[in-house]
Amino acid sequence: MGIRERLSGNEAAAIAMKQINPDVVAAFPITPSTEIPQYFSSFVSNGQVDTEFVAVESEHSAMSACIGAQAAGGRAMTATSANGLSLMWEMVYIASSLRLPIVMSLVNRAVSGPLNIHNDHSDAMGARDSGWIMLFSENNQEAYDNLLMAHRIAEHKDVLLPLMVCQDGFITSHSIENIELLEDDKVKEFVGKYNPEHYLLNDKEPIAVGPLDLQAYLFEHKAQQAIAMRNAKKVIAEVSADFEKLTGRKYEFFERYQMDDAELVIVCMNSTAGTAKAAIDELRAQGVKAGLIKVRMFRPFPSEEIAEALKGAKAIAVLDKADSLNGAGGALFEDVVSGMYVNKTHVPTVNYVYGIGGRDTTVKDIQKVYKDLEEVAATGEVGNPYRYLGLRGEI
Repeated sequence: MGIRERLSGNEAAAIAMKQINPDVVAAFPITPSTEIPQYFSSFVSNGQVDTEFVAVESEHSAMSACIGAQAAGGRAMTATSANGLSLMWEMVYIASSLRLPIVMSLVNRAVSGPLNIHNDHSDAMGARDSGWIMLFSENNQEAYDNLLMAHRIAEHKDVLLPLMVCQDGFITSHSIENIELLEDDKVKEFVGKYNPEHYLLNDKEPIAVGPLDLQAYLFEHKAQQAIAMRNAKKVIAEVSADFEKLTGRKYEFFERYQMDDAELVIVCMNSTAGTAKAAIDELRAQGVKAGLIKVRMFRPFPSEEIAEALKGAKAIAVLDKADSLNGAGGALFEDVVSGMYVNKTHVPTVNYVYGIGGRDTTVKDIQKVYKDLEEVAATGEVGNPYRYLGLRGEI
């Protein structure tokens, strides 16, 4: 039996890190992820872990320290948000290109400017092409569970890529929910030990990490990263299946909610899924065949599987909590419609950018989207596919 607790998302993340007991944690405080290294530092000072905690002078240094630790043969973790991830930018790409399976808790927050400390997904979407595996978490339980699975996925010999676990700033990071924790010994057994094949401190195999990589090899190395990301799909499925056997909690690439006969479907990520489920329950009581796809695995993106799940719909809305500012829709929308097109799934689809800077998104807002989808389904006409939800005034 698990351990019943009441924890915030940040507390849950910190406890997962404590149970994992990594070799190194390097972090710099930034709202709303500050509590994660703060809680974890207390575990270090209390002797509950034997982790080397590195208090650095910036987020760039935090990721640099993690890269050094992981390259040396240790298991490294960190946490950040928004502008902190931006300051890591150079090192985020280096971590993935060096195939270092660092795990980061990313508490999603709007990236400046103007300054805003509340939730949207602009930080995660900015890093979507950096070569990191990205798992999203609807609630505190999922944030905890995803972190427990993270090292098993990232460190797999067919993957060897860094991984970030995303959760919504303040909405889950600071909200307290009931949660079920695993016992420490079960976590230790599930996660296992980190035994890298190649590392800097192996005196039997002198190697260089991060050398100059010009025309002769860089292309091939980038192709290897892409192959590793594709390999991650199978590994994520395998690790999730093992986790279900251990806990009874089932995680797939995405969650289907009321999808068996759904005609009007929303696709979204993170905490908005909870609001959408409440909206769907009310609409179902009125006879509306509403459904939800909640994306958990954003990188690698499950294009084929999502296209298959959506092929029976009559109209689809993809909700993006960040605007790509490209005039052609948000990042999740682009991935969904690309996957549908390639896999020959042709359903009228619209995009809604919503929740920017922490703008509240209510059940009524979500129900308005389903109302719009009813019109799209009835007419077959999308009109303007690039829309806003909850925006004051007209653009």
